[in-house]
Amino acid sequence: MTSTTDNLNRRFTVAPMMDWTDRHCRYFHRILSRQAVLYTEMVTTGALIHAEADRFLRYNTQEQPVALQLGGSNPADLAQCTKMAEDYGYNEVNLNVGCPSDRVQNNMIGACLMAHPQLVAECLETMQAAVKIPVTVKHRLGIDDMDSYEELVSFVETVRSSGCNVFIIHARKAILQGLSPKENRDIPPLKYDWVYQIKQEFPDLEVHINGGIKTLEECHTHLQHIDGVMLGREAYQNPYLLADVDNELYACPDEKISRKGAALAMVPYIQEQLAEGVSLHHITRHMLGLFHAQRGGKQFRRFISENAHKPGASIDVLFEALERVPD
Repeated sequence: MTSTTDNLNRRFTVAPMMDWTDRHCRYFHRILSRQAVLYTEMVTTGALIHAEADRFLRYNTQEQPVALQLGGSNPADLAQCTKMAEDYGYNEVNLNVGCPSDRVQNNMIGACLMAHPQLVAECLETMQAAVKIPVTVKHRLGIDDMDSYEELVSFVETVRSSGCNVFIIHARKAILQGLSPKENRDIPPLKYDWVYQIKQEFPDLEVHINGGIKTLEECHTHLQHIDGVMLGREAYQNPYLLADVDNELYACPDEKISRKGAALAMVPYIQEQLAEGVSLHHITRHMLGLFHAQRGGKQFRRFISENAHKPGASIDVLFEALERVPD
């Protein structure tokens, strides 16, 4: 197996989220935080091998450090796609062993793979052998009735044998029969202590926690027990939280960007994308939460929501939306 070079500081990461963390979203998040590690939406091996790979792998180098999350269970296909990611300049490839949707279960992708730890280990070993960048795994505490702490330990032990040493753990189990993907993000109870315990039992592993985390104060608490914190919905719906990450979690004393400053910093990128034929809505939808809980925030959000999708919508929509927010 080829040894990997892992220089990423994953103290704070933004979770891979389907339909959310596309390249426009990541560019916006990077304006807010220079240090956070950003993840793509999950991309299936089939999409990369049988469709137009560039459509899924394309990104702006300003997004780095950025990691590609792959969905799949065929070791050879995963290795081929991992090599594609390395060739495109991605800093990491992550294997999805946590997505609970029916669609991916039918293709042996996501959380259902927790029932096949030996296959997960084989996939990760093959992926690592193909590249020099780090290969990591994101998984749940368990699935359905396979949800004891002992079974979690057994899963980690087996997967660790692949040489993978970065485990991102969503601190809930997944219920594959009876709950929707949305319900699986809320209904199964959070068990942060299980993730802490995994770190204690496997101190050589880099262990990260995900699920239900909403504030940087909570991040500080978790970081007393594990190596890194991954935020999902809160980082998307309240993105300005990222503006404090570099200072608070990475001890980088750079001047914090203002909310309006972050919006204006997006202008050259938006103009470039509009010139390439991208719809304004596809970019600004990720910025709707920028003024979350601020005066004028609802008006900002409403104006963009009502106007950015219109044919021919220009950068003026953003400027007019900003006028609804007091200085």
